[in-house]
Amino acid sequence: MKRSLLITLLALLVGFGGRNVSTRAGAVSGPCRVGHQAPAIGFWTWAANARVKVYVRSEDFNTKQTAFIVTALQNWNEVSELTASGVKFEYQGDARHESSCDNCLTVTRGPVFDKSKRHATELRVFSAHSNQIINYALIIVDRNLTNPKAILNAMAHELGHNMGLLDCYNCESGSTLMNQFKAMNASNDMERPTPCDIAQVKEAYKELKIRIRRSPTRGHSLYEDEGEDPVDDDTPIVVPQP
Repeated sequence: MKRSLLITLLALLVGFGGRNVSTRAGAVSGPCRVGHQAPAIGFWTWAANARVKVYVRSEDFNTKQTAFIVTALQNWNEVSELTASGVKFEYQGDARHESSCDNCLTVTRGPVFDKSKRHATELRVFSAHSNQIINYALIIVDRNLTNPKAILNAMAHELGHNMGLLDCYNCESGSTLMNQFKAMNASNDMERPTPCDIAQVKEAYKELKIRIRRSPTRGHSLYEDEGEDPVDDDTPIVVPQP
């Protein structure tokens, strides 16, 4: 009974979050130039058509925060066909510990915040073959990041890293999820992939069919992406909109 009530409440909250998402994501017009409106590609990716099982540590997040995390998953699922990635994030519920199963993603909390980088979330991935293909991953959210909408923004951003996108601090405001955050717990109203994000993920998965990049060599299989390192890429490449 309690479990059914919790699921019902979560579904209602997810619906609330979905109805209040910003329309700014669809406001990009014209070509998407890397470093201007679009992030560069070449980061971690789940395998094409992966069904990623997502677990959230319930003791780390309240029900409303969890609902907004699930909304971020849904927002990326909605563009799966447009990105040609075929990747879907499937919310599985609570996890007490990190899930190291194949195609598993765990969302948890830990000390992350870096004031100089405005960095409050972090992606950690495990690649069995030391390449860009993720076998399992963690998204770590700083304990001081508590605003549900800011958590939604940060999750949408980190999921972008899961889909092959790099940060783009110099990109125009509103053009990409991969821009920098202004402050802890301040929503940036970027809650779903923009047309430029979609186009670049499509490029990332097109490239993945041709070659698989090697991941950074650090002497072990667990690689950390702080997720907020600036990328100064002004390549004048026109990316067609989907």
